[in-house]
Amino acid sequence: MRALDELLDPAQGGRRLVDEWRAAATNTIELLPCSADDGARCLHALQVTTRSPMGAIAHGTGGLLVDGGWVRVLGAGCPRLGRSLASWNATGTDRERLPGALLVADDAVGGFFALDGGRFGARPGSVHYFAPDSLRWEDLDASYSDWLQWLCTGDLARFYAASRWATWRADVAALDGDRGTLVYPFPCADGPPLDERSRSAVPIQELWAIYVERLPAELAG
Repeated sequence: MRALDELLDPAQGGRRLVDEWRAAATNTIELLPCSADDGARCLHALQVTTRSPMGAIAHGTGGLLVDGGWVRVLGAGCPRLGRSLASWNATGTDRERLPGALLVADDAVGGFFALDGGRFGARPGSVHYFAPDSLRWEDLDASYSDWLQWLCTGDLARFYAASRWATWRADVAALDGDRGTLVYPFPCADGPPLDERSRSAVPIQELWAIYVERLPAELAG
């Protein structure tokens, strides 16, 4: 395992890229601060360098809130987004949340973004999205850097057209980064239009347990 100082880029190349993408963003990107100790712990656990955007976010931010907090990009953790990249993934333990992939973000309705490390197929390095309406991991055909740029400038309204309701902005603004909205009937089930379904704020862990762990297993028989 490399020491912390071996992971730090004096030129801060990764952070410069992140700042450039934020400056050019057409979607709102809020950078959350983190403590130096939290950043150091997260980076050391992940063993990535700050030459990369992921390393820069893990070391120098508490995470990013995209589009009013609809998407939460994980960093070192902070009061408004308590989960870090390392803690949410249980990196370096025998309880890794998604072996063979690294969860890098999630959204307010229980969608999860993961960077493939061999779990999903023969093309590691691509970001995949777990959609709560299909209960499947979908290859976005983008590297972490490409995906991060897409969050900054991509058409999120189109991507999430079937997942948002009339008051979503106000509802999401009332959530912290460790909670999401549970929709019932579930998005994968037949039922009334999304605006007519019940919605409640729950821990993101509950959405993971329902959509990723429980429902696929039940439907598989």
